[in-house]
Amino acid sequence: MTNIVSEAGAPAGKEKSCGMPISYKIIGDSCLDLTEEMKKDSRFQMIPLTLQVGNVRVLDDASFNQEDFLAKVKACPECPKTACPSPEAFKEAYEAADADAVFVVTLSRHLSGSYNSAVLAKRLYEDEQAEKGRQGKRIAVIDSLSASSGQLNIALYIQTLCREGLSFEEIVFRAEAYRDRMHTYFVLESLDTLKKNGRLSGLQAFFATALNIKPVMGADSGVIIKLDQARGTLKGLQRMCDIAVKEAGDTLGKRAVICHVNNKKRAEYVREQLEKRAKFKEILITSAAGVATVYANDGGIVLAVG
Repeated sequence: MTNIVSEAGAPAGKEKSCGMPISYKIIGDSCLDLTEEMKKDSRFQMIPLTLQVGNVRVLDDASFNQEDFLAKVKACPECPKTACPSPEAFKEAYEAADADAVFVVTLSRHLSGSYNSAVLAKRLYEDEQAEKGRQGKRIAVIDSLSASSGQLNIALYIQTLCREGLSFEEIVFRAEAYRDRMHTYFVLESLDTLKKNGRLSGLQAFFATALNIKPVMGADSGVIIKLDQARGTLKGLQRMCDIAVKEAGDTLGKRAVICHVNNKKRAEYVREQLEKRAKFKEILITSAAGVATVYANDGGIVLAVG
């Protein structure tokens, strides 16, 4: 991670500290599955994707009703779909942000067009500011190379760096390095949506369904990969925790974020399994909004460790 040039628009890692905390805004698409407490914090904002089930369109914002949405998915023979936010939606958020620095954490570009929309919005915003002879806000768009709990983990790390009084460039540099060493895992009840959306081969999905084998999935540079498998969900979750702790190494200074789709009890089980295996700085549990609900399905678990 040397000589990185990010969408912040400048080489990162050149300045260490600006001496005092900067005013910041952290923006994500609606797969940034914030905790209930963070949703009340004006420094965080989610730009909603649009979800579609059959002929019904649902905006993935504060009005999202997970129970109702899952019922619609189960009743509809068609695969649910998502549409990323427009560049205009991101640009409006940049303009409205009451902060000197804006950090945008998006879904992996391999899973959604959110990153491209956010980058285009940044360029449009900067072009307008330049035409007016203004510098405007500093904006960094970071591809999480992950989703859900992975995005949240990165956002929390950025918040910590902002509070430490680091420069904008240094925050971007460290956030990208954190992303690159973070690991994301998931175990799902059903792989149907991933299969129908071309994220998995039909063979993998067939065996998982026919033999009750639960693949332990992960992400390699934002692309979904299979890491292992186990018979049954609980054994799959246990194996996921085994892999996560092994790959994390020294966990004392690390955070684990667990996101669940309509199954908090299962998320708490994962937390217990992690605590049996290692000591973490923090283990957070959050609930999936609409996008993660679409792809992880009812009962799905997404874990990110960094």
